[in-house]
Amino acid sequence: MSTLKPFKKIALIGKPGSQAAQETIDVLCEQIQNLGLEVFLPQSDTYDFPTGNAKKISFEQIGKTCDLAIVVGGDGSMLKTARDLIDSGLPMLGINRGHLGFLTDIRPTEVDTRVPPILEGQYTLENRFLLHAEVFRKEKSVGSSNAVNDVVLYPGEIARMIHFELYMDQKFVYSQRSDGLIVSTPTGSTAYSLSGGGPILAPQTDTIVLVPMCPHTLTSRPIAVNKEKVIDIVISETNRHNPQLSCDGQVIISLRPGDRIRIKPYPIEMCLVHPLDYDYFEVLRTKLGWGQKL
Repeated sequence: MSTLKPFKKIALIGKPGSQAAQETIDVLCEQIQNLGLEVFLPQSDTYDFPTGNAKKISFEQIGKTCDLAIVVGGDGSMLKTARDLIDSGLPMLGINRGHLGFLTDIRPTEVDTRVPPILEGQYTLENRFLLHAEVFRKEKSVGSSNAVNDVVLYPGEIARMIHFELYMDQKFVYSQRSDGLIVSTPTGSTAYSLSGGGPILAPQTDTIVLVPMCPHTLTSRPIAVNKEKVIDIVISETNRHNPQLSCDGQVIISLRPGDRIRIKPYPIEMCLVHPLDYDYFEVLRTKLGWGQKL
């Protein structure tokens, strides 16, 4: 069994305001310092974890200084941290203090046994691509964001439909009246896309899936395309209300009739750290309640 490069400088990032995250970060901080390694915490108005002798530095400095980020929380915490640190290329390991935890491999009760081997170099790495969405209004950029899971066009009001056109590589695909559209990565295929009737995409597939939300036609179905496709969504000028664009459910951009949304892969990928026994399909069986082997 080959050993990868051990980690020396570790950032601990937790869900703000979570007592459970605080407890796990306290345990991790003591454990890592007992191994003779350096611990860093984010310093900002949002993050305030008073833990031991850990050094507090900015997110920008974490990306430059550390060689691993351990994220304590649920998938939402992982999504936010990934967007905050994506340009640094910093690997991330997740400790699950949330609900489903598709992106967080280690349970709090396993910290003592599973984290030290990873810090010593016994782990695997996995890259996953992000999407980048940018909104243009009369050809002028008015907002943008990255997304680990999905970019979602939605009405912003109850019981409203959106009329829009979809293009791929500047070629017209369809016009649609619906409650919106989910544009998902393989990582996000087990999130909103799944609940909307989309397929589960294995993380290694270079595929984007587009899932219509309650389309006003029986023939509209999810479409899976290569991630290199440049996707444009044009909001119809006839819309009587202003829809919105959501990136990972955390960044919201307000839209107007006539706006154009361009979605394409972000040039830097997210790097996940997994224990050596990580198995994606075991994760699916556990989280989705699939049957066990006969």
